[in-house]
Amino acid sequence: MPAAVGQLGTDLPDFETEGLKQMATGAVFMMGDNPALPRMPSAPTLQEFFRYRLLELGVTGRHLLISAQKALEAGLDEDVVLAVLLHDISLPCLIRSDHGYWGAQMIAPYVSEKVAWAVQYHQALRYFADEPNGYPYPDNYNRFFGPDYVPPEYIRRDAELARGHRWYMASRQVTIYDTYLFDNGPLPDLEMFDDIIGRHFKTPKEGLGFDGSPVAHMWRTMIWPNNFL
Repeated sequence: MPAAVGQLGTDLPDFETEGLKQMATGAVFMMGDNPALPRMPSAPTLQEFFRYRLLELGVTGRHLLISAQKALEAGLDEDVVLAVLLHDISLPCLIRSDHGYWGAQMIAPYVSEKVAWAVQYHQALRYFADEPNGYPYPDNYNRFFGPDYVPPEYIRRDAELARGHRWYMASRQVTIYDTYLFDNGPLPDLEMFDDIIGRHFKTPKEGLGFDGSPVAHMWRTMIWPNNFL
């Protein structure tokens, strides 16, 4: 069920009103497991979110694995490789808008402050070239947003803050390896990151979404993305 406000001014149907009409036929709104999605384990790990959600969607899961593989092959520090692996984690299954900020918040209890910081600030830094460090402005952004696009003030402010921060290069490396490779080449094995995840991601014994953390609801939303309420 998309957010109602996002449907205003579009040709999308009024899903909520149409759904309420169908209740007259005995239909009910979806709550719990969507049979079109793989069933998640009762205590899911990060790897299982990749297998049963991110990789099911194809493009984003492939993008994250390819980006992280290239960062690993380039010899980046393990925590930066993890940041590259997780930089778009909120985008396909939770929310698109401000995905860097949402992604950083949902991983913050389980990773170092540096990793969460790198994920958050990649969102602002990706709009600003740093060619001496190997990051030209992406050609795709001209296609996505138009050649005259100017990021909003908060993005410009946060990019400027990040440029003076001690972890600037960690977040800049995320943008450098944010590859936009949507090819059909071999998919990297998720298992190549198991050791890095084991060393740098604190998996709760209850499973992501059920550990009572301030962000558990975000992971639960990824498990049950079609819940009506």
